[in-house]
Amino acid sequence: MAIPKLAIRLHSAMEARRSAELARCAEENGFSAIWFAENPYQRGVLPAISACALATESIELGIGVFNPYNRHPTLMAMEIGALDELSRGRAILGIGSGVPTWIGKITSHERLLSAVRDAVHITRSLLSGQEVNYQGKMFSAENVHLEFPLWRENIPVHVAAMGEKMLQLCGELGDGLLIGNMCPPSFTGNAIELMKKGAARAARSMPAEITKYLPCSVGSDSREAQEVALNSIGQTLGAFWKAYASSNTAIAAIRNNNEIDPEIFNYALERLAAGDPGSKALDDSFIHAYGVAGSVSECVEQIKKHGSSGVTQLTLTILGETPKESIRMLGAATRT
Repeated sequence: MAIPKLAIRLHSAMEARRSAELARCAEENGFSAIWFAENPYQRGVLPAISACALATESIELGIGVFNPYNRHPTLMAMEIGALDELSRGRAILGIGSGVPTWIGKITSHERLLSAVRDAVHITRSLLSGQEVNYQGKMFSAENVHLEFPLWRENIPVHVAAMGEKMLQLCGELGDGLLIGNMCPPSFTGNAIELMKKGAARAARSMPAEITKYLPCSVGSDSREAQEVALNSIGQTLGAFWKAYASSNTAIAAIRNNNEIDPEIFNYALERLAAGDPGSKALDDSFIHAYGVAGSVSECVEQIKKHGSSGVTQLTLTILGETPKESIRMLGAATRT
């Protein structure tokens, strides 16, 4: 089984200087990209990703993701065009519809497919140097162009998708797919088939890059690393179950075909809701479904399995107290 490219996920709970340190470590150890998650009401990620651009030379820098409800597509294009200039052609823009309960606190979270379609059209056109005259169902731009020289002709625009229609839209318009946390391995194969349908409808090739997010805990003590991962998975699963409660497609993406007995899954959710940590509420089947954890050799085997599902780039949230050491171990074990 082939090893997919490895990337790391950084996030807005992390101070910018710390992000730059980890970015430099990832680049030195052969990682392909850094993807930044911008969580509501934490730090905006642009200072941190800019610091990473200056601290590194070659690693790609992805936003995963912006949503058009709190950042208009024209603003996305302005910011990513400037980041691409700063990084000398390493920026990637990821666009998604956002998390329902988070967006709902500031504006109406509606017409998700139209919102993402409009955002991709507007940003891609602006980031390829075009003047945009686009009237969308949710977002529009009239006689707009970026008033600074772009570093390159086309900046990649990836789409985060969980539901059937959004996956087809990604195939129709996207340069790559972003699969978020808590989607089991079986999700990837189904996503690829749906993207193929969208690509065929648009008479284009399917996006080549399929990036999947996973929490990762690696260490010399396999059981200890697994418990760290279970605690993280439990925290994320409990939060997502509440945040996506109104989205049947998101709940289905998390739950369907995860190879966990439904009774065990439901009981685990009850225990998480009651306050139990993941290491107590979840068994190891949750690691196989939603994470990578264990010794270095165990993690490498799990990474290979995700690669065999069709993932081309595995983006790891490095858990534990010594992330640099984890990055070094994984880099040494997977570098070819």
